[in-house]
Amino acid sequence: MPQSLHHLVPKLKGGKGGPTVLLHQICHSEIHATLTEAELARSYDTPEKLREHPRLAKFVGWIRKRPPGFRSKVPGKRRGRR
Repeated sequence: MPQSLHHLVPKLKGGKGGPTVLLHQICHSEIHATLTEAELARSYDTPEKLREHPRLAKFVGWIRKRPPGFRSKVPGKRRGRR
């Protein structure tokens, strides 16, 4: 699976040069489809906090059941807020 660096605090919110984590691209895309830059900076600035978000936790459970080379055939887009 392709991988991508995720800035725990978005670059636009002061995270340039800050801590990053290596994620699968599909997981990185889901994070940014689920949360705004402000939400990421304010409340989801650690891997543990990201895993605790209800929608992301559900996604992680779903993606773990997929084969190693799984790629989404549907382009992602920002999800509606709940």
